[in-house]
Amino acid sequence: MARFPLLPVGHHFVTGLLLLTASTGCIDAVSYLALDRVFTGNMTGNVLFIGFSLVGAGTALIVNYAIALVGFALGSMIGGRIVGQSARKGLPTTSRAILIAGAVLIIGSAIYWLIVQTLPHPALLTVTAVLSVVMGAQVSAVKPVGNSDVTTIVVTNTLANLARDSRLAGGTGKNWFPRLAAILAMGIGAAIGAAVHLYFGGAEALLAGAIIFTAGMVTLVTANRRTVKALVDR
Repeated sequence: MARFPLLPVGHHFVTGLLLLTASTGCIDAVSYLALDRVFTGNMTGNVLFIGFSLVGAGTALIVNYAIALVGFALGSMIGGRIVGQSARKGLPTTSRAILIAGAVLIIGSAIYWLIVQTLPHPALLTVTAVLSVVMGAQVSAVKPVGNSDVTTIVVTNTLANLARDSRLAGGTGKNWFPRLAAILAMGIGAAIGAAVHLYFGGAEALLAGAIIFTAGMVTLVTANRRTVKALVDR
């Protein structure tokens, strides 16, 4: 912990959250570049796109954005119902189950895409819906970790908080490391997704996102086990 004095929770938890943030960037790159020009994790973008579409300036059908929004909300509600409103910090068994299920769904979608090569429109919308549900559910799954600086799906507030609390703005510069790391993780994940899509294909890019997502899930599970063990050994 001495190496990361500015982190609000154990650095292993933060590492897991940052990996999930990177996976969101990667998966959003896939959904926007290779699926149907929507985001499955960044709902702010979809709300804007719906506004554009209402006046005929959208880049995709309005139903595509609606599917992503509804899927994300549904996933978040299901995840919230499963995890519950426990005040205990950490990663409960229910959260682990949600993240494992999410990894399976992303990997399954990528394998299906690899097999069929070209997704017909109904399958394309189905994959979009599945990814949106997973993104929404994982937000609820990691909420008990209690780190508001790494939300895993959006960095707008993170950037605002980083700037507002910086020494240049007269603040103390608190929590600068996880906030900056979250912003970088989202961008790096998006770059990975875009690069793999460009040089290999959308299915391969989604598989890359699945690998990053699974790495984040494993890191969080390991961090929780270490935390529990440390508490037991006291």
